Amino acid sequence: MAYHREKRMIKVLTTFVLIGTVDSKDDFFATVEINMNPQTEQVGHAVMPLHAFPCKVDEGDIFYILKLTDESLPVIICKDSQTNAGE
Repeated sequence: MAYHREKRMIKVLTTFVLIGTVDSKDDFFATVEINMNPQTEQVGHAVMPLHAFPCKVDEGDIFYILKLTDESLPVIICKDSQTNAGE
């Protein structure tokens, strides 16, 4: 009697664009909401270090998290595309 185990492949999200909004910030961290694109009912929340942003962020600012290929790391892009190294 042969036993065959079914193999299931799970596809991990490898490329994406997420849209984030800064809810609040202090001298070191920003609390953000992250939405899928297109937007879904569920919103993600995260606390991110300010140095992760390539620009100065304030409450209400919008940013994008972009991952283009399987091999690339996600990058944060500021909506106004100014770069001030996370000031």
